[in-house]
Formats: sequence, structure tokens, C-alpha cells
Amino acid sequence: MTAYLLKRLAIAVATLVLASMVVFAVLEIIPGDPARLMLGMNASAEQVELLRNQMGLNTPLALRYLHWASGLLSLDFGRSYTYSVPVIDLVRERVVVSLPLALIALALSTLIAIPVGLFSAGRRGRAGDTIAMGAAQLGVAVPNFWFALMLIYLFAVWLRLVPSGGFPGWSVGVWPALKALVLPAIALALPQAAILARVTRSALIEVLNEDYIRTARAKGLPYRAVLWRHALRNAMIPVLTILGLQFAFLLAGTIIIENVFYLPGLGRLVFQAITQRDLIVVESVVMLLVAAVIIVNLLVDLSYAIVDPRLRSRQ
Repeated sequence: MTAYLLKRLAIAVATLVLASMVVFAVLEIIPGDPARLMLGMNASAEQVELLRNQMGLNTPLALRYLHWASGLLSLDFGRSYTYSVPVIDLVRERVVVSLPLALIALALSTLIAIPVGLFSAGRRGRAGDTIAMGAAQLGVAVPNFWFALMLIYLFAVWLRLVPSGGFPGWSVGVWPALKALVLPAIALALPQAAILARVTRSALIEVLNEDYIRTARAKGLPYRAVLWRHALRNAMIPVLTILGLQFAFLLAGTIIIENVFYLPGLGRLVFQAITQRDLIVVESVVMLLVAAVIIVNLLVDLSYAIVDPRLRSRQ
């Protein structure tokens, strides 16, 4: 188990270093002078040069990368030139929206997908399986922003049960804040639940053809008990893989949904920083999201060994 853990940690660290180089390089090669774009076309050459010095754009590229990377290690992300505040303060303000939103959406996705996948696998080829997988296919095909618009019209405009957008903040109370996140979470969860349900069904169908499942059935165990106690656990590796990828997507890929619902989250912060060419914010927040994705994938890899002890014995 120790060798397995060290191997995964080494891969995660190497991936993180490579990702930081890619993120820094991609943003550096984008055409246009960030200082000129931030000041406007009417700014004088002296003003542009002064801002370039303040932003460190005249420093050699390698030194800029080392300075930025060393700052990330100490959680010093630099200072935003648009907002004139430390980037870490912006992250703290926005992560309290994006992280709960991602967790709620992931919980909803799992609560919907696992039972649907079990239902379809247990009724393979029947009408219930066809209807469930047809609905899942529709969920995969329809983009989440369309779900978002339909949810706003139904629950905010017509029924007036929840707000159509904005976030009041956690300081006004947990329930008002959660009400503002319900519709975005559902809009994010439905397409992910459709994907996860299909993966769960496929994994379960493959497991149900194994000899030990037939043995359990031959011993007289009820089909539902076989499905839940034996088949589901052995089908969890592909399911965990998708769950890890979905959480990473929900945390890092909420730009459209946060803009539809006007939520002050990390996705919206990145979008605004890109339009304003605030490179230090873009680099730092994107790298933070990349690190979150890598950490989640590391945790998923470690969970494989917990779910399937055979993987530990092979290391």
C-alpha cells in the first residue's frame, strides 16, 4: 500500500509541475499587451511602460515563472491589477460559492444516477430500462445552460419558489444561500447524473455476468441483495472514476452556469479576469483549479485500493 501511495503522489506532483508550466506558457503567448489592454488605447507609452514594470512583464520569462510558482507554494497568488486586492482574497470570496455549488450538484448527481443505474441494470432489456436510458441519453444531449433557463422559467418566474439569480451570501443565513444555489446545482447535476447512470448500468451489467454472482444467486440470495451487496461494490471502480472527473468538472467548469445565474463564483471570476486581461488572476485561479482536479484524481486513485483490495496486493 505504501508503494502504491508513493507512486500516485509522485505522479500527482509531476503532473502539477507540468500543468503549471503549461498554464503559464499558454497565457504568456496570447497575443496583445495586457498593460495596453488594461489601460486602453488612449494611454501614453509612459503609462503603459509603468504598468508593465508593476506587473513584472519586463522581467525575463523564466524568472517570472519561478516567482509565480514559488508564490503559489506559499499561497501568495499576487495582487489583482483590476480589483487592487490580493488574489487570495478574491479566491476566498468566490470559493464559498463554487465549492458548495459543486458539492450539492455532485450529491444530487450521485443520488439520482446510482439508483437509476441499478434499476436499469436489474431490468436490462425491459421497458423500464429503455425509458430510463432514453431519459439519460436526453440528459447527455441537452446542454446544462438549457436546463438552467428552463428551471429559471419554471421555478423562479412561474412558480416563484426560488430566486432566479444572484447570491445573498452566507451571512444572511444558510437557507437563503442554499435557495440561491438549488437551481444552479440541479442544472449542473442533471447532465452529470445522466452520464453517471449510463456508466453505472454498463459496469453493473458486466459484473452481473461474473461467476460469483451466479453462485450467490444459486445459494438463494435475493436478486436485490446480490445487486446491492455484491455487484455494486465490484462495479464501483468505473463509477468512482466518473465521480472524480465530475467533481473536477463541477468545480472548474461552472463558468456558463455561474454567468446564467449571476453567481459570484470562481468560474465567473476567471471569465471576468480573462475579459479584463488580469493575467495574475487568471493564472492563479486556473492553477488552483488544476490543483484541485489533480488532488481529486489522486483521492480517486487511492479509493480504488479501498474498494478493491486486489489492487493493493498487486503493488
